[in-house]
Amino acid sequence: DIGSYTYGLGHPMKPHRMHITHDLVSAYGMLDKMQVLRPKRATPEKMTAFHTDEYIHFLSRVTPETVEELTYHGTRFLMGEDNPAFEGVFEFCSISAGGSIAAAQRITSGTTDIAINWAGGLHHAKKREASGFCYINDIVLGILELLRSYPRVLYIDIDCHHGDGVEEAFYTTDRVMTCSFHKFGEYFPGTGTQEDKGMDKGKHYTVNVPLKDGITDESFRTVFEPVISKIMDVYRPGAVILQCGADSLAGDKLGCFNITMNGHAHCVQFLRSFNVPLILLGGGGYTVKNVARTWTYETACAIGIENEIDLNLPWNEYFEWFGPRYRLEVPENNMDDLNVKDGSLDKVRINALHQLAQLSCAPSVGMHDVPRESLGKHLDVEVEDDREEDAMDDLDRRLARKQLVLQTNTRTWCI
Repeated sequence: DIGSYTYGLGHPMKPHRMHITHDLVSAYGMLDKMQVLRPKRATPEKMTAFHTDEYIHFLSRVTPETVEELTYHGTRFLMGEDNPAFEGVFEFCSISAGGSIAAAQRITSGTTDIAINWAGGLHHAKKREASGFCYINDIVLGILELLRSYPRVLYIDIDCHHGDGVEEAFYTTDRVMTCSFHKFGEYFPGTGTQEDKGMDKGKHYTVNVPLKDGITDESFRTVFEPVISKIMDVYRPGAVILQCGADSLAGDKLGCFNITMNGHAHCVQFLRSFNVPLILLGGGGYTVKNVARTWTYETACAIGIENEIDLNLPWNEYFEWFGPRYRLEVPENNMDDLNVKDGSLDKVRINALHQLAQLSCAPSVGMHDVPRESLGKHLDVEVEDDREEDAMDDLDRRLARKQLVLQTNTRTWCI
């Protein structure tokens, strides 16, 4: 369903990339090697675990026709052109957030070790406003669910853009450590320096690794592995969320790194080696065919079959999109690695490790038994309304038909 929505003609964010990824994963036969779930949509009540009631109420009502009035002429909630009030925006958000919440619930219940929601990872959304193509911060909602069972949660972000929304949400607590590897310097959102380390109880529990244009697989590995190894050693998280934003890949339309599919997927392989419960989320990524390739390969890494799959793509519905080589690959280009040229990478790595050295041991937290069901359900006053679910499913089908016509016309126009 998530791939049926569109931000509008000409917008760089293409939810259809999730549908292409799912189709490619299916073509490789990976779905048979996983348990595939169709999670419930996140309710407005679930969303207000982080976002304000006023903002959620706004999202549930806004339409392209009412956006000017409800945003007070673009001064509240949705500011600028990055976050349009497209048709079905609230349903899109509820599906994305519902996936990340369900992933966290599967981890906390012990029924899975690795959970994947490529429709999640929308890390820029703030408590009371949308930002950077993100409306609901599914990552924060997923972390809050994990904190019901785990004393410490680690969030790692390898998107080309700084994970500002998640960092801001947990800036003053030591129960969540955030670590973001991102481009810094005249680049959205303009945050994420190494001076930002958290505050109050969260001091030193915010780690930022600002990078420059053109970083390659080898350079990225020399900073990613030692920093993450040190974090795992001193922080000892009960669960890890990895935001796999694919705009850090070489050739991305909005990115400026030079990381290949294998270099990007190495982050998944490296974290998998720690045998800590892991959630993989999507994020940015604006060269659609490369996003689908990489998330498909990272799905294989999560399953542990990356060395078994054929890099020549199997036939699938979008096969012609992957020409001219039709292979599961994202090669590097000829960009200069400015991080090595000026020696800034060594300084950044040393600063990050020095910050982590300030932490003597993992912070403790008083834990209590977590109720296995809600109070309403326990008292038998909470009723599942199947009719509402059916109505929403019907809405999905109608929106899908509408968007399919739009995408078909768009493709013809592009040709």
